Amino acid sequence: MKTIKEIHSASYQPIADLITYNPLPSSKLRQIDPFIFLNHHGHQTYPKNNNGLPFGPHPHRGMETVTFIVEGDIMHKDSGGHESVINTGGIQWMTAGSGLIHAEVSSDKFKKEGGDLEILQLWLNLPARLKMTKPRYIGLQKEEIKEFELDGGKGTVQLIAGEWNDHKGSFETLWPIFLSTLHLKAGAKVIKDIPQEENIFFYIVRGEVKIQGEHIPYRKLVEFNNDGTSLAFEATENAIVILGHAKPFNEPMVAQGPFVMNTNQEIMQAYQDYQDGKFGTWE
Repeated sequence: MKTIKEIHSASYQPIADLITYNPLPSSKLRQIDPFIFLNHHGHQTYPKNNNGLPFGPHPHRGMETVTFIVEGDIMHKDSGGHESVINTGGIQWMTAGSGLIHAEVSSDKFKKEGGDLEILQLWLNLPARLKMTKPRYIGLQKEEIKEFELDGGKGTVQLIAGEWNDHKGSFETLWPIFLSTLHLKAGAKVIKDIPQEENIFFYIVRGEVKIQGEHIPYRKLVEFNNDGTSLAFEATENAIVILGHAKPFNEPMVAQGPFVMNTNQEIMQAYQDYQDGKFGTWE
């Protein structure tokens, strides 16, 4: 079985009136290659006539974002012409690639009516060979995403990417990665085969789980050693867990602001290209 290397707590880093916790990166952990960044927004309740999410137009290059809408909604718009509102339980997958401008805000309905909000965004690195790939965006509602039961119905897997037994994920990815959201009832037991050489991303969104006798509460990121070929854990109360795994790229990474490249020179070029309007125009 996989063994725990370290447990990392998410730090509180609010953005305007948005409750935000950030477990990755931290002073102790730069990345879990190729998983490089996670923001956990909420849980919080917005009043009527609120301003919604504060993420207006901004650029990206060299990475991908996966956004998990646990509660509430998020409206995506980008310079490639993509636009959608994804609701509770849905997922957005954006490949920034060679560069685009996008905004992530709340729908007009949410800003008018208010409500509960909890959203997480995970950044994935891109390998050097795909840094300048064409940008793309796919948003899927909850009912469009593959789900199946675990442990006799005590758990549900929302299979985002990759394969689990005979099930295939809902997003076609540019490089091999497994990514899922697990909704577990207390007592649910999970065993997942994971190749020894792959890095694991394991974040507890809600509730508590037990791994190798250790009880780990929500807002914790669990870092694992590259040992064993399977991961086993149990929900000790109702829980939501984001579980991913992938082979590390083992490439140099330079991250600055919204850009993630391999060299400082490429970062400088990204800023120049953005200023020169090469990321598209924003209406």
